[in-house]
Formats: sequence, structure tokens, C-alpha cells
Amino acid sequence: MVIPAGKFKATCLQLMDRVKRTGEEIVITKRGQPVARLVPVDTTTPHSTFGLLSDQTAIYGDIVEPTGERWDADDDDNE
Repeated sequence: MVIPAGKFKATCLQLMDRVKRTGEEIVITKRGQPVARLVPVDTTTPHSTFGLLSDQTAIYGDIVEPTGERWDADDDDNE
């Protein structure tokens, strides 16, 4: 639905109820040019990415145990 800004201003609350009820998008125009859209709010809960690949990974051994490899950062001379 396309509606001029003046008519939108006069019927704003009714149009908001209509969008909520029907899910219809309303384009608001000013001098014939689109300036805004009134759309229903997406009420779906966004999915968290935390744990997304938890069923596709595997940990072998102790992941915090020292590996025995020397790093330059381990040298006391680098302080």
C-alpha cells in the first residue's frame, strides 16, 4: 500500500494496527516520492552463533597441557 504523508499522519494509529494485523507493508510518500516504509516487526528470535558447530568438532587430548614446544615468548631475554 502506498499512502501520502498527510493521510498517514491523520490515520497513523489505525495504519499501525493494520500492519500488525495483516503484515502488509505501507510505503509513505511525500510529493509522490517514497520517503519511509512502515513494516511489521520481526518477532522471531535470532539464532545464537554460540555452539553452532559444536556437533561438528572434536577435541583429542588435553587442550591446555603444554606441548613442549619452545616459543620466543618463553625466553626470559625478551622482557
